[in-house]
Formats: sequence, C-alpha cells, structure tokens
Amino acid sequence: MTTTRSRVRTHVEANPGVHFNAVSRNLDIATGQTQYHLRRLIRAGRLHSAEVCGRTHYFPDGYSEKERAAIALLRRETTRELVMLLLDRGKVTPAALADEIGIARSTVEWHLSNLAKYDLVEKEYEGRSVSVRPTRPKLLRETLVEIDPSVPDRFVDRFSRLVDSLLEQ
Repeated sequence: MTTTRSRVRTHVEANPGVHFNAVSRNLDIATGQTQYHLRRLIRAGRLHSAEVCGRTHYFPDGYSEKERAAIALLRRETTRELVMLLLDRGKVTPAALADEIGIARSTVEWHLSNLAKYDLVEKEYEGRSVSVRPTRPKLLRETLVEIDPSVPDRFVDRFSRLVDSLLEQ
C-alpha cells in the first residue's frame, strides 16, 4: 500500500463518517488523488462509503448502515444540536426546536426529515400538531460521544443560520 493510500485509510479510521472534501482538505492532497485512493480502498474492501444528504461519507469496517447514517448526519452541527435537545426532552414540537436553537422552522424540518429518513426520529401527529421524538436514543447517544462535526461543517451550518435570519427580516 502506498504512503498516500495508507494516510487516507488512517484518516478515515480516525474520523469515521468523514466526507470526501474533508479527506482531501485535511490530508492536503488533490481531489483526483483522493478519488483514486478512496476508490482503491473501497474496491479492496478496506473502507466503505455511504451517501447521506448529498455527501459521500467514508467508514472503516464495523459500522452498520444505521450507524453510518447516524454518524454522517451528526457531523452536521445543527442536526447535532437538534438531537441533543430531543434526547434531553424526549418529545418536542419542531416549532419549539426552532425557537430554542434560533433557526427557521423550515431548516429544522429539513434536518428532522433527514433523521426520520434513517429512522432516527419519529414524527407523531396529533390532530393538527406535530411532535418529534428520538427512536434510537442509545445509538444517538453513543454516536454523539464518538464524533464531532468538522470546522467546515460548522461554517456551512452557521452560514445557513445567517441566511435564515436574514430571510426572516
């Protein structure tokens, strides 16, 4: 195995769920080189990939499909905040989550829809009101301990919040 390929593999093992751009950026290697080495590692069965919300994330062995989705989603700061509130409160309305975090309800709904898509939260309808609760609290807690969103992911989330606040004015 080449030195670069070994660095890529080690980086993914240390940062499960890292997305493609972060691998390239963190290791300071060209995009084409990153693609080549990731493709080779996946073909050899040494790494796995999962596309979650338009981003390809990479994982070493040992993660189930649900764990991969949870890790990929929780690398996003806003999703992470929402999940922490849900774990703390149990069942809450999307409007209450939006007010608590200070973001648009549509942004909250987007994140909750992604979590629901992977069966990590469940929406409960009672007449005209909707509430959300975590469906896999143990998995979510374990995942929160294991990962931390990257700095670029935080900037993207904060930029989205800024745009939301400007559009509300």
